[in-house]
Formats: sequence, structure tokens, C-alpha cells
Amino acid sequence: MVEYREADQTEKAYQKQDAIFIGKKRVLGVRKAKKSLRYFKNIGLGFKTPTEAIEGNYVDKKCPFTGNVSIRGRILKGLVVSNKMKRTIIVRRDYLQYVSKYRRFEKRHKNVPVHVSPCFINVREGDVVTIGQCRPLSKTVRFNVLEHQPAKNRSISVKKLFRVF
Repeated sequence: MVEYREADQTEKAYQKQDAIFIGKKRVLGVRKAKKSLRYFKNIGLGFKTPTEAIEGNYVDKKCPFTGNVSIRGRILKGLVVSNKMKRTIIVRRDYLQYVSKYRRFEKRHKNVPVHVSPCFINVREGDVVTIGQCRPLSKTVRFNVLEHQPAKNRSISVKKLFRVF
């Protein structure tokens, strides 16, 4: 018998994964190996599916591992600047722009809003994340977190830090 484990109910609407049908009738006399009713997928591109996405209890339709989002286009790395929003972080991407008049480079940056799935626990300011482009998830969000590397030193302020990856 396949075991169904209900998702965490934190929203007003009932939370369930779209790819799983809960109301399947039991067939008498047939026994199958225990397998949990949880939808997850391998996104490819050399990224491993986090264990929290496989064994977790969350529902996120914008998650690349458990939801209806495919990663296509650019894959970038950046520094987490802000994590004050629910399931969204701001990633700072630093780069050098060449100014031909002075024959020098100037420092520039762009802030990219990124959806962070609940499978990435405690993504905080100063962490380095790998992000992948996907379809528009909201007005400004077009990227999803694929990998998370915790910061080595939390004492340094990340607001004005310049790091090129």
C-alpha cells in the first residue's frame, strides 16, 4: 500500500501537489512496496535534487524540484543580499564594465530577485547561490535557486561587498 503523507497546511487554501492524486481507491489483495506519494524530479544540468525536496513535507508549485517549473536559459552565481521576503531572495551580481575613453574597468552590479524553494533551509545574507533562469514566476522574479553554499564568514557586511564569480 502506498502511503500518503499530508503536506504542511500553512495557507488558507488546501495544500497538495498537483501531480499526485490522493483519492485512489485501495485494491484488495494487492500489496506493493512502501513508497511515499511525493512528486519530485531531477532537473538535469548536473544539479542534484536536495534530500529535503525528496523527503520534505512542503508544497511549492514554483520549486524546480517538486513543482511545475523547468530551468532553461542562463545559469548564474551570486551573493545573497536580502532574504526578507517570503520564499524570495535578492541576489547581487557584480561585474566589470570596460570604459574605452579611460581604458579602464568600472565596478557595476545588478540585483536579481530569485525564488528560493523551502528545500533550501536557512539561506541567509552572505551565502553564495547558483540560480537558473525559468519562466516568469511573478512580476520581477525569473530565476530559481538551484544550489546553496553557506558563507564562510558572517561578520562581513554584504551590502557593498564586490565579488566576481
